[in-house]
Formats: sequence, structure tokens, C-alpha cells
Amino acid sequence: MRTDEAPKRSRTGTRERILAATNELFYAQGIRATSADRIIEQVGITKVTFYRHFPSKSDLVVAYLEVQAAREQAWLIGARVSGEPRASLRAIAEGIGAASCSPGFRGCAFINAAAEFSDPDDPVRAVVAGHRQRMLDEFTSIAAEAGVDDAVVAGRRLMILRDGAMVNGYLGEAASVASALAPAFDAVIAPAGESR
Repeated sequence: MRTDEAPKRSRTGTRERILAATNELFYAQGIRATSADRIIEQVGITKVTFYRHFPSKSDLVVAYLEVQAAREQAWLIGARVSGEPRASLRAIAEGIGAASCSPGFRGCAFINAAAEFSDPDDPVRAVVAGHRQRMLDEFTSIAAEAGVDDAVVAGRRLMILRDGAMVNGYLGEAASVASALAPAFDAVIAPAGESR
């Protein structure tokens, strides 16, 4: 190993540790309620090290959401069953239902972040909007695959159902999310003459 590679690896590891702690604390306690000092303490680093990786809290929030977006996008794409839109939606419903029942579930990280950052021009809102657009594109693609006449409208409906399920999973009866969401998804993509 070349000696000039070691600092880079160490810096990458520190950044990952900061983001892991950030994920845990931001999601559990809220973004604004979690100070940089709390993250620094949990990771066990100095302020200088922290600010070398994230010059501002806004940079940290954006990085946190980008990591969340990549994970959720990978999960959503992984839930797709090629040529089987109903199976794709059932898998998504089951995944949301399972997440809702997991310890510490607090709903959608992006809805939570948007609630804390009301300025539509804030960089945090740009990450939220970009992620939501990619999710909407996936739902629209599933609706198109199902042969729905207006896949864009159906995609929006699927997104609204997803958002409602995430909120309900946190505030309502988490155990019933998957069993309620799957037939609601099916109703959106059901052919015009089919019983809903």
C-alpha cells in the first residue's frame, strides 16, 4: 500500500462514521434538535475534524439526505419485478409495512426534513424534491407498465398513497400498513372496467 493512500482511507472512514451517527440522531431526534456537538461527541472526533468534512450543518443535512435517497432509491428499484407491476407494488407495500413495524420508525426522513426546512430555496429542500421526483418517476413507470391510461396521474396517486402509508406507519397502526396499502395500490392501476 502506498503511504499517500492511508490518510484518504482514514478520512473516508471518518466521514462515514459521521454520517452513520448523523443518520441515527437526525432520524430519531430531528435535524434541528440535533446539534453538531452531539454528533461530534457520539463519533468521538474533534470539532476541527468534523468541520473539515462538513463545513456547515447544512452541508451535513444535505449529505445525510443524499445517503438516505441513494438507499431508498436502491431499495425501490430492487423491489421492482420486471413485467409484473402488481408484484412490484405488493413488494413496495410489504417493504413500507415492514419498515413501519421496525423499532424507532419515525416515518419518511424526507417528509420529516421538509417539515423542518420550510424555505423552498433551501438546499435541503432541493435534495428532498429531487428524491421525491425520482420516486414519482418510479411509480409513474410502474403505472405505465401496468397499462394505465394516464400513468402520470396514477404515479402521483401511488406517491400520495406511499406518503400516507409512511405517516400512518408512524402515527397510526403500523401493523396494518402493508395490508391496507397493497389493495390501495392495486386500485390505482386496475383496468377501467375492473372491480375496485
